[in-house]
Amino acid sequence: MRAARLPRRSSPPTPTARVLRLRRRISVLFALTSAVGLVAMAVFAVRSDSGRWREQLDHTLDADTSWALGLLETDEDGRLDTDVLADTADLDCPPLTVLLVAGDDPAELRVRHAPGRPCVSVSRAVVLDAGRAAARAGEPRAFDRRAADGTPVRVFALPFYAAEAAGDDPPQGVLVTTADASAQQEDHRRLVRLVTGGCALLVLLSAAVGHLLSGRAVRPALEALGRQEAFLADAAHDLRTPAASLRTLAETALRGETDSADVHRRTLRLAEGMGRLVDGLLTRARLMSGTAAVARQPLRLDQLVEAVAEEVTEAPEAAAAGHRVRVEAEDTVVLADPDLVRRAVANLLGNALVHGHAPGVPADVRVTVTRDGTLTVEDAGPGLPPELAGSLFERFRRGSGSGPGSSRPGSGSGSTGLGLSIAAWVAHANGGALTAEPGTRGGARFVLRLPTPPG
Repeated sequence: MRAARLPRRSSPPTPTARVLRLRRRISVLFALTSAVGLVAMAVFAVRSDSGRWREQLDHTLDADTSWALGLLETDEDGRLDTDVLADTADLDCPPLTVLLVAGDDPAELRVRHAPGRPCVSVSRAVVLDAGRAAARAGEPRAFDRRAADGTPVRVFALPFYAAEAAGDDPPQGVLVTTADASAQQEDHRRLVRLVTGGCALLVLLSAAVGHLLSGRAVRPALEALGRQEAFLADAAHDLRTPAASLRTLAETALRGETDSADVHRRTLRLAEGMGRLVDGLLTRARLMSGTAAVARQPLRLDQLVEAVAEEVTEAPEAAAAGHRVRVEAEDTVVLADPDLVRRAVANLLGNALVHGHAPGVPADVRVTVTRDGTLTVEDAGPGLPPELAGSLFERFRRGSGSGPGSSRPGSGSGSTGLGLSIAAWVAHANGGALTAEPGTRGGARFVLRLPTPPG
């Protein structure tokens, strides 16, 4: 029987991928919100302009028909007389048509007078339809229509009443006039194109701004994730080797191939090394995340350096190897965080004792402190590796050869570890600087400069 194939499950997205997806969603939401607002404003502007030009044109047509209405007269029998209107007004432009109600139904209209050569020619059906609508409503009516040649026109119909008409009597007739609306509609179309183009441009601009703002919003989260991933990478990088050594040492001890006292000594050295590594990792994590606040205060740098140098030289490993640290310090007050500076000085001295000497030769480290807040740590070792000159203070920067920064002097490969990177960060956090240069005794010289109190 063939085994059933299980469906392949896709791996869940990484935290960085989720943050980037959130950024895209924020950008899209910002763009959509801006688009909705801009489209609403554009629709309002277009509709307002459409109503405005119609109102202006209707006002002009109403004035023309109202003036013409004053020229209509009735004879002695009460019949409408259009002779005065025809003799006085030019009925061809704007074309003015006089319609009379033929019976009791206002919709029954007949043409009493029509322009001979109108400047805007519309069909009689259009004129009659406009007149019937105004007669039924008993008030002016305006419509958008087309002329005989397809030109857009505005048709305006004004009903009029007999002098003796009562309030509920139908109108006596309707005056209908038309006007060319092509210029107004062309202006309106130009506005629509302008608003549409501007709206599209603003939507694209808002999308770009939203993308930038969302990037700035999620940047702290991305930086925090980057620090977390870097911390995990650092821990995995440097804990892997001592953990494997401890396992190998334990397996050797179980097989009885090594003296127990030697096993204990090597286990103690590995445990101490792992403890220093974990301490460095946690210190760096707190510094980079901002958990460890920088409390700058006046500090006697000379006394701190002497205390750290005594602690370092009295350590079992340094005492057994015969390492020596000579301190030449002047009374110096700096403005810095005591705990962080102590950590940085210990890292510099530890780096000099480990890497600042030839294999099998005790280290000879000289430390000087001057009143301007400068601390110098100089060894007599092999010097700075050229391949690490530009990246000496980067964490776990790998290089070849021996010297400061190599984890195994003379082994052919190594890394800068965390000590120098933490010391450099402490210097910058306190407003100072850490530099490295060749020493006068052939080794390396690290110079830590810290600010001094004003005055």
